[in-house]
Amino acid sequence: MDYNSIRRKTKVVKVGKLHIGYGNPIAVQSMLNTDSHDIEKCILQTKRLIDAGCDIVRVAVPDMSCVKTVAAIKEKYPDLPLVADIHFDYKLAVESAAVGVDKIRINPGNIGEQENIKAVVDACKPRNIPIRIGVNSGSLEKHLLEKFGSPTPEALAESALFNASLLEIFDYDDIVISIKSSSATGTFLANKIVAERCNYPLHIGVTESGCGDDALIKSSSALGALLLNGIGDTVRISLTDAPEKEVSAAKKLLISLGFSDEKHIEVVSCPTCGRTQIDLVPIVNELKSRISELKDIKRSLKVAAMGCIVNGPGEAKEADIGFAGGKKCAMLIRHGEIVRKIDESEITNVLIEEIKKLVY
Repeated sequence: MDYNSIRRKTKVVKVGKLHIGYGNPIAVQSMLNTDSHDIEKCILQTKRLIDAGCDIVRVAVPDMSCVKTVAAIKEKYPDLPLVADIHFDYKLAVESAAVGVDKIRINPGNIGEQENIKAVVDACKPRNIPIRIGVNSGSLEKHLLEKFGSPTPEALAESALFNASLLEIFDYDDIVISIKSSSATGTFLANKIVAERCNYPLHIGVTESGCGDDALIKSSSALGALLLNGIGDTVRISLTDAPEKEVSAAKKLLISLGFSDEKHIEVVSCPTCGRTQIDLVPIVNELKSRISELKDIKRSLKVAAMGCIVNGPGEAKEADIGFAGGKKCAMLIRHGEIVRKIDESEITNVLIEEIKKLVY
């Protein structure tokens, strides 16, 4: 599927050497969670994120000394799109722009007077540095809380558009908008409203989603719904965990939706039932583990691991390679054709060898 056919048509924004917005791949973001004052640790974690396939990295800049960290990361990884996360003090944004950051994340509403906002725009505009407006349910403006009573989707959307207007006053529209709620439904609805009212690219994510399966399910439900509605130009799956895991989860989400061109091996396996006569669960677990060890594959592949003959042959027919289980055995099926019978104990070894033939 051509995912651009369903994507919302947005303005294109350049972040370093990366372009985000309509017609460009959906970028994966994450954020350093090391102490921003510790340059060495920040650089090491940045390297781990790059190795994990992160497209854009964000770093918190809570005070002026942390601008040195921004400069050090840019010096070490000049091609990495780097975002400085700024709150309250406009001078931090100005100095981060001066040392070469690729995007500034602010909420113009908490930067202060108009001259402060203008100072940020004046620092970013000649350097072609975009500004990402970040609106969260936990930091909504007082007047909007009074108007709506709580951080409703409408309140979040109004905040985002209001903050964009503060930048537009100065003839600046190199803008990315991010609206996040800790509610999956709230995140979906707020982004949907903003998507209908402007053409700025949107960075999507669920804030404070938690950890483990709960966080993954909450984030994936909101982001999946948005992406399938054509909304979202960069994504972050926020986790109370190592940021590399955020990258892995986001990439898997994009792959599962067909929104990624990354070469990958997809395993389709059945949930098993009373007809299953092979021990499918450990077979699939081992298969996926060994597939994860295959690096630099040349093509994407679909592998079917099916427990019995009811749906097995049909599913395997749609896959590049697969098997359908029998009684302590399985039939190997390649491109819809039955190749041979395999003993249960050899299923994983045979599949891995067949997969290698197809991806290398």
